[in-house]
Amino acid sequence: MVESPPYRILVVEDDPTVADVVGRYLAREGYEVMAADDGLEGLRIAESRLPDLVILDLMLPSMDGHEVFRRLRLHSRVPVIMLTAKAEEADRIRGLEVGADDYVVKPFSPRELTLRVKSILKRVGPNADPRPSDVLSAGDIRVDLKAREVSVAGRPVALTVVEFDLLSFLMQNEGRAFSREALLERVWGYRVGDTSTVTVHVRRLREKVEADPVTPRHLATVWGTGYRFDA
Repeated sequence: MVESPPYRILVVEDDPTVADVVGRYLAREGYEVMAADDGLEGLRIAESRLPDLVILDLMLPSMDGHEVFRRLRLHSRVPVIMLTAKAEEADRIRGLEVGADDYVVKPFSPRELTLRVKSILKRVGPNADPRPSDVLSAGDIRVDLKAREVSVAGRPVALTVVEFDLLSFLMQNEGRAFSREALLERVWGYRVGDTSTVTVHVRRLREKVEADPVTPRHLATVWGTGYRFDA
């Protein structure tokens, strides 16, 4: 049996100490690590050899992380974990609203970052957990779990890795309400984390799959609890 090649992780970070530590932790887990210390170089590497996941610092020379992310998204849905020294909630939410899959604030634990990388790659890799059904549908929404594709009224909709996983999880548990903490654990794989992450991802999903995001038909808010998917 031929083994699958290792996942390629691109680390775009201008602090050599942080880049070195993160790179060593990832390499220890068997990942192939590519590195860049400025935004333009990171974009060049990503365009020439598309990675399986990008760890992207926001404060970069030559081109900031938000602009790198925007250009990446022009041709790829590669998962992105953003790194930044900014701890304010507004900065965290901005990173998630533009479509990042996760967000880590410096200083951080390299081990925690590695676990987050594993969590994302587990859901999109060839050994992803089997699903009970290949296709989910509700109203105009159709989700192909095997192909990881979503369409609304026959039109394809581009979702990030986590947006797709959140939507498919809620659809597979139709009618059941989940707290933000429960969703963070069940979808993101974190027992502790910033629950505003869940709020932002639900809002982004509504904008993409609901006919009227302000009064959603499917992604319902359960006041005092969290969220529920209604067919």
